[in-house]
Amino acid sequence: MQPVTIYTTPFCGFCHAAKRLLKTKGVTFEEIDVSSDPELKQEMMTRAGRHTVPQIWVGKTHVGGFDELNALERGGKLDPLLAN
Repeated sequence: MQPVTIYTTPFCGFCHAAKRLLKTKGVTFEEIDVSSDPELKQEMMTRAGRHTVPQIWVGKTHVGGFDELNALERGGKLDPLLAN
């Protein structure tokens, strides 16, 4: 299974939804809380080109946020991405 990284903040509803979706699939992930560390937030923005959370990577593939993660799941494309 590909490693999954998710940049989050504690009070982000979309972050909680993304983590919940991954957990229901049995996916372990590295969570990086950017709420109190400007350097981590800058790292996320540099990697993603976006400033909103969550930002999710499956392996080296930038998935995007929760909406994109959920669309992959609904389209049956998340499991193959995780397996690569």
